[in-house]
Amino acid sequence: MPLIQAVERALNILELFNEQKVELNLAEISQQTGLHKSTLHSLLKTLQAQGYIEQTEANAPYRLGVKLLERGYLVQRSRDFIAVARPYLEKLSEETGQTVHLGVLDGKSGVYVDKVEGTRSIIVYSRIGRRMPIHTTAIGKVLLAFQSPAVIGKTLDGYDFASSTENTITECAVYEAALAKVRSDGFAVDEQENVRGCRCAAVPVWGHDRKLVAAISISTVVENVSMDEFKSFIEQLKTIGASVSHELGY
Repeated sequence: MPLIQAVERALNILELFNEQKVELNLAEISQQTGLHKSTLHSLLKTLQAQGYIEQTEANAPYRLGVKLLERGYLVQRSRDFIAVARPYLEKLSEETGQTVHLGVLDGKSGVYVDKVEGTRSIIVYSRIGRRMPIHTTAIGKVLLAFQSPAVIGKTLDGYDFASSTENTITECAVYEAALAKVRSDGFAVDEQENVRGCRCAAVPVWGHDRKLVAAISISTVVENVSMDEFKSFIEQLKTIGASVSHELGY
């Protein structure tokens, strides 16, 4: 596949900046890239308009923009939260014997990004990288419940409430009421709504910016776990969710 020259040139400009060269003027950039100043002017103005390059005033040297800091944080967060959460997932699974998941929202579904298999509940329907329905799973409910009203509305517009079991929520109004309860309770429950015989609970994980990063769930086999024990798992789950959020700066 051929490279797009303008994009390649723009990236080359950004890569000129380093710890020793935090600011560069037009002549320096032209000399190091071999590009004519008129070509560079258009590229730099485009990068500047998008926030990737800054100038304190006209004719001042260029420097990297705040947008790169924002993008860098997103990359860091996407890598770090899984590593931060992992020991807590292992701890919860070890203490309860149950399978624990970590998931994120992607479009109109959730995605499992980590999983620790429990010794008392082997959950075969999930795996890392697999998508999950947001209306049938506890983790999916949490992932959507704490989004902005705009995101929730866009996600539910035309959403297919396909039935998995007799307990599956299949009406939008009922699901919206369930999301409101999740926000009120601070956790979600899947009462055999996704897989018959499997009961799950999930809690949110928050970042330093007070935005939802992910959700953690615990999955149990109904016949092996009493309701009282399940409720105790929810309390442990809430503690784990708060601990991970705290480590992420919340």
